[in-house]
Amino acid sequence: MRWILYTAMGFAAACGLSVYCGSWPLRMLGAGGILLLSALAERKPGAVRRCLVALLGCALGFGWFHLYRNWYLAPIAPLDGETAVYTVRASDYSRETEYGSVVDGTIRLADRSYRVTAYLRDAEETEPGDLLSGSFRIQVTFDAGQEPSSYYQGKGIFLLAYQADTVAVTVGQRSFRDTPAVLRRFIQETLDTYLPEDCASFARALLLGDTAQLTYQTETELKLSGIRHVAAVSGLHISVLFAVISALTFRKRYLTALLGIPLLCLFTAVAGFTPSVTRACIMSGLMLTAQLADKEYDGPSALASAVLVMLAANPYCISSVSFQLSAASVAGIFLFTPWLLERLTARLSGKKGKKYAFLRKLAAGAAVSLGAQVLTIPLCAGYFGVVSLISAATNILVLWAVSLTFCLLAVTCVMAMVCPTLAGWVGAAAGMLIRYILIVAKTMAAIPLAAVYTVSPYIVVWLFFAYLLVLLFLRYRKMAGIFVHCAVISLCLALVLSWLEPSASDTCFTVLDVGQGQCLLVQSEGRIYVVDCGGDSDSHTADLAAETLLSQGYNHVDGMILTHTDRDHAGGAENLLSRIRTDLLILPRQTENIAVPADTRVVIAEQDIQITDGTATISIFAPVFHGEENEMSLCVLFDTEKCDILITGDRNAFDERSLLRHSEIPDVDILVAGHHGSRYSTCEELLTAANPEIVCISAGADNPYGHPAQEVLDRLSDFGCTVYRTDQQGTITIRR
Repeated sequence: MRWILYTAMGFAAACGLSVYCGSWPLRMLGAGGILLLSALAERKPGAVRRCLVALLGCALGFGWFHLYRNWYLAPIAPLDGETAVYTVRASDYSRETEYGSVVDGTIRLADRSYRVTAYLRDAEETEPGDLLSGSFRIQVTFDAGQEPSSYYQGKGIFLLAYQADTVAVTVGQRSFRDTPAVLRRFIQETLDTYLPEDCASFARALLLGDTAQLTYQTETELKLSGIRHVAAVSGLHISVLFAVISALTFRKRYLTALLGIPLLCLFTAVAGFTPSVTRACIMSGLMLTAQLADKEYDGPSALASAVLVMLAANPYCISSVSFQLSAASVAGIFLFTPWLLERLTARLSGKKGKKYAFLRKLAAGAAVSLGAQVLTIPLCAGYFGVVSLISAATNILVLWAVSLTFCLLAVTCVMAMVCPTLAGWVGAAAGMLIRYILIVAKTMAAIPLAAVYTVSPYIVVWLFFAYLLVLLFLRYRKMAGIFVHCAVISLCLALVLSWLEPSASDTCFTVLDVGQGQCLLVQSEGRIYVVDCGGDSDSHTADLAAETLLSQGYNHVDGMILTHTDRDHAGGAENLLSRIRTDLLILPRQTENIAVPADTRVVIAEQDIQITDGTATISIFAPVFHGEENEMSLCVLFDTEKCDILITGDRNAFDERSLLRHSEIPDVDILVAGHHGSRYSTCEELLTAANPEIVCISAGADNPYGHPAQEVLDRLSDFGCTVYRTDQQGTITIRR
């Protein structure tokens, strides 16, 4: 059955190349490279045959992707950006958002049914089966659209519908296909009722993969400690469910299959058919089928079969991060766990007793955890920018508790229907285990060097070197000890270089690429200030700022200054304050409630403030007039020995002129363009007074506001300024 493995490899490679490579020559070149690597890696009899099978799989993959795109997706491609009247059938309950509500559903177009996510302006409460009729603007999520999205297309959602006019909601009729959504809502309400309040959000994540209520701090701790996967329903949960079903049926193969296959399919549907759960469900189903047929179960072939089935259903699934992580973790277990287990248990061979049995179980858990990470670490580094160095230890400490908690939560949901009192007791027990898991995650995440961050180029180089060692290990397994020592020594070198680099210059000014927002870091003589912290995503902005500082060896800053509290300037501030210790927080006069740690001193800038910190002077100019939020922005002038930096927030030209009338602005080396390069800011008078050498513009690529405006760019060109833009150059770092 190993031919399935090579077919799946070729099929998956073809789908990946079709999604990520725009032209056929690039796709063919990529396919040829994969076959060449296969031939070099397999210098055994049959290697040519396996390469031919992989080539056949590759051809099938290209053909199926082309057919799927042209037959199923081509009819909806012209709808991108168009506004018309549509009817969406809700397939789930609506979810309230900051801007209204969102609901998943289906839409009928060109005699075909498509999954769609509809965004409504009002907080409409809809249920499965309801019909939403009205004017929607359509956005196509696959590569034929203006704004393709791997997140949506990986889930099989190829259309987004944005409310353009009045939308009428009518009560529809539920069908059998709505059962998973109804059951999911029942489970959510049960967990909220019977779990302690501080545990319910994690219980939702653990049982259903619903992370919407997890706090930023909890998500960060899970990520740094290396157990973020327990809060996303995955193969781990399916394996626990499978083990419970096997125990309940006394491992009777016919009874296990009769009960197990329907339950596994139902759980997969309730979890929303996420790629990781679907993959695990298919593999478990194949295991049960093999038992029924009295055949040997082959794990790699089962994984290949699951990949083929999922890509046949949706070739764009290859772009899903969940799919990639799930397949890579299982492949890593098959490839590396046997060798790791052999090495870890070498000294325990032949020894008897409870102590050695426990150590063997511990070694097995460590081998599985390490094996799963070998191929997922590059994906985590690329997508999330974090590599946890302590994940294996954390997994050993909590996975037993995660498995037991999963079972207790399932029992709680069942007991809620028959014995509410017992459900409360079981829920309380599950809550105790959840608190244990969260305490372990918090403790492990607080360990120095719990994780490293790919925002540092030295860590990126180390990762490439480490995986070169992994490839060498596959060829020369007897030199494993040397490879491990090389990986550790090179990591230490990368960390030292990351920490030493900031001291190479007196002043370092960084404009982080946070999309349509602003987050600035000013470092001078070992002192660090953050000015603003907002962007497209509050959590991503805080992560980027924190990880930039942590990668340089800083776990605290001397101060944070918020020019004003619009979300694009302050949305990530609370998250950053929860992660990086901050001595001083300076806020504008009118400030909404911001959660501030007890050890952070807060100053409200109702009038001008001047701070002397070492040889640097920080001048903060309060607004003269009361007005809208942007007009109330603080202005900040950093005066260091090597560099002067002026930041005007979102002030418009009128308020920039008032700044010049009431304050003395010297010539500066760097000016941050006001309001992301809006044509109403960065006026000629300010440029004449400040005479900046460099102007930095923090704006999102293809933002809907047209920032930076061409008028501003022309104005800066007339003044001879060197312009750097985050929408074109990404994060900007200037050293003096």
